[in-house]
Amino acid sequence: MIRFATLGICLLLTVPAVAQSVGEKTGMNSLAGVTPSTRDFVTEAAQSDMFEIQSSKAALTSSNPHIKSFAEKMIADHNKTTAELKGILASADVNATLPTAVSSSQQSMLGKLHGLHGTDFDSQYQSDQVSGHKDAVSLFKRYSDGGENPKLKAWAASTLPTLEQHLQMAQNLSE
Repeated sequence: MIRFATLGICLLLTVPAVAQSVGEKTGMNSLAGVTPSTRDFVTEAAQSDMFEIQSSKAALTSSNPHIKSFAEKMIADHNKTTAELKGILASADVNATLPTAVSSSQQSMLGKLHGLHGTDFDSQYQSDQVSGHKDAVSLFKRYSDGGENPKLKAWAASTLPTLEQHLQMAQNLSE
């Protein structure tokens, strides 16, 4: 019994360290409310922008005017946040570099999306946008609340309302 109690205490004490080392990839940090490291935040924010832009470029061919209009806004807004992030990284003392590609899971989502057409495409695009923006809202909220870098923290806080608006818009696409 004492061994189990000791093991339980040891596991509880290592959870923050494990959650940090696993990073954002598993989604466990989001569920636990763990603040991402600056490096994880930069990587996830940049990959989120890349995914939004790439998936939205594919959505420009949709015959649904609401999907098309939303996609145009996503391309414009996420190009803007990408430029802002690049500017902060160039001017601030940030120990992180921008990734050059989306994550493997985002690449799979893009592959699936490119294989769809018509209402199947529109439905999957909307689902991906809702999911992606929920993740982005969580990421930016957690970093703005407890991030290490003051400039990135302020940027996360100022960008969060736009991401929340994007999420609301994505959720309303099917209405």
